[in-house]
Amino acid sequence: MRVPAIVVAGLLLVPFASVSAQSVNDAQIASIVVTANQVDIDAGTLAASRSTSREVRAFAQLMVTDHTGVNGSAIALAKKLNVTPQDNPTSRSLKADGAKNRDHLKTLKGTAFDKAYVEQEVAYHQQVIDALDTALIPSAANGELKALLIKVRPAFVAHLEHARGLLASLNKAN
Repeated sequence: MRVPAIVVAGLLLVPFASVSAQSVNDAQIASIVVTANQVDIDAGTLAASRSTSREVRAFAQLMVTDHTGVNGSAIALAKKLNVTPQDNPTSRSLKADGAKNRDHLKTLKGTAFDKAYVEQEVAYHQQVIDALDTALIPSAANGELKALLIKVRPAFVAHLEHARGLLASLNKAN
């Protein structure tokens, strides 16, 4: 089984800028992780059903599969550690911005949809990697939570590179 990523393809700068600007505890990190995954699952589900590109649909389905798997792992770890995810400004922002992103994507069709979805994936994965490195991993107090975040980081990088390649292909085709 591939190592899934803890990420989202929602919107970027504001949610992840706020996580690095605030001090977060393990319960808040758990909420950010679960929310981020769900937003990416929702965006991927939309893209898998609406994209006109076989490659974009396959990428979107990969995002759904990976993020669904990691949400299961994150929720199981939170239960094991007796940590209840705590809502916070970043998780609320992720959820709201993810909904805005999906609403925007729903207004697009064809190549415009595909490019907008993949562009968002590229930008968002970079923001998530930055948030992991600067805020989430350094702030995780529990060793198991920190280990999970470190373990999935390479998958973020792989998703980012996959999305960049896909975007280059879409741009070349048009």
